Amino acid sequence: MLTLYHAPRSRSTRVVRLIDELGALDRVTIEIVTIPRQDGSGGRDAANPHPEGKVPYLVHDGVGIRETNAIMLYLTELFPEAGLGPMPGAARRGDYLGWMAYYGNVVEPALVLRFTGLSHPVFDATFRGMEEVTARLAEALEKGPWLLGETYSAADILLASPFVWFPQATPEVPAIKDWIARVQDRPAVARTEAFDAGHKAA
Repeated sequence: MLTLYHAPRSRSTRVVRLIDELGALDRVTIEIVTIPRQDGSGGRDAANPHPEGKVPYLVHDGVGIRETNAIMLYLTELFPEAGLGPMPGAARRGDYLGWMAYYGNVVEPALVLRFTGLSHPVFDATFRGMEEVTARLAEALEKGPWLLGETYSAADILLASPFVWFPQATPEVPAIKDWIARVQDRPAVARTEAFDAGHKAA
């Protein structure tokens, strides 16, 4: 049994979208839970088994999986027929794993540091900054319409997501803007937005 604990209009929305793109909405139970919101609304939900009360949280036959990139990797391997993630041994597997890790290791820290205005040489050396993020994305997109060249993958959903939430953070690079537009032009986007709109966000 697969259960995703999800709070509408949160980081877990991109996992709901991935499940849609995997064609697996009928095989994953989506449980709506509350989470604390930055505006002070919401709160921790006793029905959410995540050890910190966060989302997304995927439970598969009693085993919990935390962190968006780990959940996305898990799901793309669980539903390989959708082709949204290269399987072990595939030519672009290393690139795919690298992008999925890069999101949490570099992109999100760089965006948070930029947003908060915090700066320190240790941060720069450890996480790098938005200049490096922009350069890496632009380099990849010179080779094709997606991060893996001609193949759309869960990496595109994950890496584009922060720029969808915070358009003001989007680099002024045409190739990156066009890529985000392509990611957002997929039919699953509208379906996922409708799903979230149909459930009370808390």
